[in-house]
Amino acid sequence: MMAEPVELPSRLAILPFRNKVLLPGAIVRIRCTSPSSVKLVEQELWQREERGLIGVLPVRDSEAAAVGTLLSQGIGGDSGNGSSKSPTTSSAEQQKQDSKNHQEPIHWHNRGVAARALHLSRGVEKPSGRVTYIVVLEGLCRFSVQELSARGTYHVARISRLDMTKAELEQAEQDPDIIALSRQFKATAMELISVLEQKQKTVGRTKVLLETVPVHRLADIFVASFEISFEEQLSMLDSVDLKVRLSKATELVDRHLQSILVAEKITQKVEGQLSKSQKEYLLRQQMRAIKEELGDNDDDEDDMAALERKMQSAGMPPNIWKHAQRELRRLRKMQPQQPGYSSSRVYLELLADLPWQKVSEERELDLRAAKESLDSDHFGLTKVKQRIIEYLAVRKLKPDARGPVLCFVGPPGVGKTSLASSIASALGRKFIRISLGGVKDEADIRGHRRTYIGSMPGRLIDGLKRVGVCNPVMLLDEIDKTGSDVRGDPASALLEVLDPEQNKSFNDHYLNVPFDLSKVIFVATANRVQPIPPPLLDRMEVIELPGYTPEEKLKISMKHLIPRVLDQHGLSSEFLKIPEGMVKLIIQRYTREAGVRNLERNLAALARAAAVRVAEEEKFSPAIQLSKGIQPMAASTTALLDTRLAGAGNGSSPSNGEVEMEVIPMDVSGQEISSFDGGSPIVVDETMLEKVLGPPRYDDNEAAERVATPGVSVGLVWTNFGGEVQFVEATTMVGKGELHLTGQLGDVIKESAQIALTWVRARASELEISSTSDKNLLESRDIHIHFPAGAVPKDGPSAGVTLVTSLVSLFSKKKVRADTAMTGEMTLRGLVLPVGGIKDKVLAAHRYGIKRVILPERNLKDLAEVPSNILSGLEILLVKRIEDVLEHAFEGGCPLRKRSKL
Repeated sequence: MMAEPVELPSRLAILPFRNKVLLPGAIVRIRCTSPSSVKLVEQELWQREERGLIGVLPVRDSEAAAVGTLLSQGIGGDSGNGSSKSPTTSSAEQQKQDSKNHQEPIHWHNRGVAARALHLSRGVEKPSGRVTYIVVLEGLCRFSVQELSARGTYHVARISRLDMTKAELEQAEQDPDIIALSRQFKATAMELISVLEQKQKTVGRTKVLLETVPVHRLADIFVASFEISFEEQLSMLDSVDLKVRLSKATELVDRHLQSILVAEKITQKVEGQLSKSQKEYLLRQQMRAIKEELGDNDDDEDDMAALERKMQSAGMPPNIWKHAQRELRRLRKMQPQQPGYSSSRVYLELLADLPWQKVSEERELDLRAAKESLDSDHFGLTKVKQRIIEYLAVRKLKPDARGPVLCFVGPPGVGKTSLASSIASALGRKFIRISLGGVKDEADIRGHRRTYIGSMPGRLIDGLKRVGVCNPVMLLDEIDKTGSDVRGDPASALLEVLDPEQNKSFNDHYLNVPFDLSKVIFVATANRVQPIPPPLLDRMEVIELPGYTPEEKLKISMKHLIPRVLDQHGLSSEFLKIPEGMVKLIIQRYTREAGVRNLERNLAALARAAAVRVAEEEKFSPAIQLSKGIQPMAASTTALLDTRLAGAGNGSSPSNGEVEMEVIPMDVSGQEISSFDGGSPIVVDETMLEKVLGPPRYDDNEAAERVATPGVSVGLVWTNFGGEVQFVEATTMVGKGELHLTGQLGDVIKESAQIALTWVRARASELEISSTSDKNLLESRDIHIHFPAGAVPKDGPSAGVTLVTSLVSLFSKKKVRADTAMTGEMTLRGLVLPVGGIKDKVLAAHRYGIKRVILPERNLKDLAEVPSNILSGLEILLVKRIEDVLEHAFEGGCPLRKRSKL
């Protein structure tokens, strides 16, 4: 029952509500535990029984603590036995809050609601014996606080009523605006009730309230039943004007209605999707049952049967076949729309596609035919070809021999990658290339685990699947350029792949079963050995490809490069001829490299220039051939040719019903005449070279020009691109005896320069570059040593003898021989130690036109790798001590006062 209008006293005891507002008509259940609230309830409500009234004022969270904890809330007419909306405040927390309330002032809201108790119950907490009250309050009407004072432990306020009187309400109900707002509010409220009726059966009372309770009270009752913010509750409490109150109540009811409709729409959509999946499942089951009855079950079952037959024919080992059968049984139990169905299906298809037993049909092992095949693709490279022939010989004697693991190391352009393809061709095997340059993820080698989204097998397993055999030639290109980061180290993953003892049971993370890689011939390529981890390098047979001599380049050009370049540009030897002499000039003056890539680019530039000239003459060739080679024909044939030529000249296209024809000149014997046969072939000469390729980039006299002044010597160094000639320049100037080094030098080469200067200073008098042994060679002057070119980083110990020669030349003012280059590490006592890369360095000296090469005596064994035709054109000078280097480096030798001994 709704409360009847009551008369408010002038003063009311005040119960503060923390972050909550009690509106007129709302019912709330609270539990009072603090001494102040217990005292208020006991004196104002418990003792006065049904006649007691109190005032409820909101307070903010930051200003004061609540003395009553909200337990439940309902609308008028309900008992409010809902579940608790916030936890009950404990005694200790409440006492803390009370002490805080005593210390800090409470900031009250200036408007509140008078309330009466609908139910009171008293209890005693054990073991503390503290008295508590549970009170059910009903909001009656609004009031405004005029004055607030303390009465013992709680507050009392002098109030004035804010709600309209009965006469004012009757007058307000005649206002057209209020009538319109009331209709709008009731319509919205009725719509909300209609929506709630579909879900709840307890909204009947609410519909009765809508028909019996005055609209000004309905607004408060409806809003009190919603969960809205504290600010919106305060705004509703402050809405004394009936128009404002109805407008705000309509807005809040409509917002609540829309939120219910949106939630219902989402729920219906989700339920619809679920019901659709269930419907599809039922229909599929029914369809399967019908097909079983008709004996026509041939969709999924046929796919499964085909997959099982494919797996049976794959030749899997017994343990892997058991694993595959287990996966297949699991797949049969799954529906195609289940999330894991597609990934399981793809996995089983991979197992079926892998070549477990399938091998390439190798041709009969003929060592001579294999050697001829290798020679036809590559010139030279004797060591590599011999290694392949040895493997074939072993295979002939032992057919189940393991495949070798080769690693070709050499500068770019020497044919490492193409050589692997030639090996596959010579062996009659399939070829697959896997590029490892820049690979940083271990999963690229071992694959991803199937638990990851988008998982896939590693590159090795995927490559074997594509090639379809288990014994291909697999090229691991750029193995020295793999990296490592948080995703793993691919080089470490390759340890298992390239180890013959382990790769027969290689375990890919995606495959999750062992796979035999022992039949694969692995060929790796690298530019340098140093970046490859030592454990990985130990598993490979390293074969160095140092580079080609000029003679080898010439033969490669004439046999391989020129025919390939002409074919790539649509030419033949009838249109362009490049004599051997011109190829030699290109090698000597335009390219200085270990490989042949720049040589091929220069040849391609000549072919493009010839193609332009031939293409320009193309439009004139047909007329020339007709006038020169065609004899008089029959009138009909001549007329037909004239008609075709006229059509071609006018650019006309054949009309409907006509046949488009091409004019092909023929000679008397009926043979086709070439379109470009009228002109003589283009022969490349020096003029054409300079016109197409520009001025020569290199000069044989470069060394002589560079060492024309004292202080310059010629050294030999090794780089990633092969051997190179390195000039060392030294000069002196007024200073403080300091040594300056430039040219992007590493720590090792800087130490070599310091050792060289120390040795020269210690033997200044013996070298006749200082008058007395006690004179300081660097007194009042600095030494500057430079290694051109400055943009190229340099490091290593092999420039030691070159530095000493440069310093001795500087101080003695004697020039170093321009036809002599040197390499070698030196010690502080003057010994010359061996260095690496001898073959590359000797080839570099030969390319630069150097005639004499000074090498450490202990590098004599390395000369066996240098081609004999190169050694025959060079004078190799072997030395043990630095004094021997100086003796050979200067014209007429370097006189010493006495020979220094170790």
